[in-house]
Amino acid sequence: MSTLPPCPQCGSEFTYEDGNTYICPECAHEWSKDAVAESAEQQRVIKDANGNVLQDGDTVTVIKDLKVKGSSLVVKVGTKVKNIRLVEGDHDIDCKIDGVGAMSLKSEFVKKV
Repeated sequence: MSTLPPCPQCGSEFTYEDGNTYICPECAHEWSKDAVAESAEQQRVIKDANGNVLQDGDTVTVIKDLKVKGSSLVVKVGTKVKNIRLVEGDHDIDCKIDGVGAMSLKSEFVKKV
């Protein structure tokens, strides 16, 4: 399996590298390796259940009852979570919920207020 990025112009998976550039054999598009690293950092956008872009410090509302793993606690629908922090990983929101404490949430179970 190739670890080379697909062509940003046509989406072809058959790219190859030549020195410090990537080349697409299907559309002849060439781009630098540095551009790939920059675009990967810029593409990280976390969205809520409605498709709104989330940022650090936002306030969100939980849209589904969430069981807290390792506990009998449940985070109820409509719970407001203030001052979220976005992180890497599957659970991409770190927050502190009143009555529960610090926890990680998935962005698909919240909506921006």
